[in-house]
Amino acid sequence: MGMSTTDQPWGCPNSSSNRTSKPSRNSSSHPRAPLEVVSSAQANFLRHFKRFDTVEDFSDHHYVSNGNASKQHSKTWVKKVQVDWKIFLENNLPETIFVRTCESRMDLMRAVIIGAEGTPYHDGLFFFDIHFPDNYPSVPPMVHYHSGGLRINPNLYTSGKVCLSLLGTWNGNTREQWLPRESTMLQLLVSIQALILNQKPYFNEPSYEQGRLRAWGKGAWAPGPKQTMVYGMRKPPKHFEEFVRSHYFERAHDIVKASNAYIEGAPVGSLVKGTSQGGSMQFRNEVAVFMKTVVDEFVKLGVNELEDILEPPPVIHTNTSR
Repeated sequence: MGMSTTDQPWGCPNSSSNRTSKPSRNSSSHPRAPLEVVSSAQANFLRHFKRFDTVEDFSDHHYVSNGNASKQHSKTWVKKVQVDWKIFLENNLPETIFVRTCESRMDLMRAVIIGAEGTPYHDGLFFFDIHFPDNYPSVPPMVHYHSGGLRINPNLYTSGKVCLSLLGTWNGNTREQWLPRESTMLQLLVSIQALILNQKPYFNEPSYEQGRLRAWGKGAWAPGPKQTMVYGMRKPPKHFEEFVRSHYFERAHDIVKASNAYIEGAPVGSLVKGTSQGGSMQFRNEVAVFMKTVVDEFVKLGVNELEDILEPPPVIHTNTSR
């Protein structure tokens, strides 16, 4: 996807400074017009960023070495990939999933999923590289998660492996597995969002080891999504560079607000405060400490007024009475 210099939002004032001045009060007979809020350049960029589009190359794709532009594919393969593109992805992607394909390398695809509200992944960006092997659709596509070396979910490994029945990387009943005549890429992407990046990812733990399961449940892993944000901002995948920066520019304050709630003891994936089911003190401290790094990255994007609203680490009160 080509991108002209006019698409670049950087160096533009943020939304807080793009407001018209208040009308004068020199006549009570003329009611004041409502203030017009002008969207930031970043918000405008995101508004016009296509959910589905083609790009010229995928030189940084995880599976780029699995083929080449001159490779010939079977008619069945080409038809299935084109059906995935035109029927299921081009017009039916949900608002939180964006896909890029390549005309010269139809075997490659890249997708980003925005973490849903009410989950530990809300407002985060999670990237997946996809490859359609020669015997597709008889077998499922290959999927690699951009982990940045971080483990944020029992089903997403630091190696990039995605553990999901639909991919054949985890056991499941027949209806949960890839069905060549029925399964689609849209189904796969929505399944990753709903079954992996969900509200209670610790139930995905395949080992059923009680100690480890309790650790996941207490949020011992949960700083990972925030660390993933930093990884994404520092090393955004090709064709999504401006999308990543604009997304975090627009959502920075909401992310800090949610993190403050975690620091104060709210349960992971929730903004409700004052609950006894919140994360452990260790988890709350880890969030507070690492959010300083996240805020530093937001400031580099041009986001203002963040340092003063970030909550400090919680104070541990010790009982000194005898």
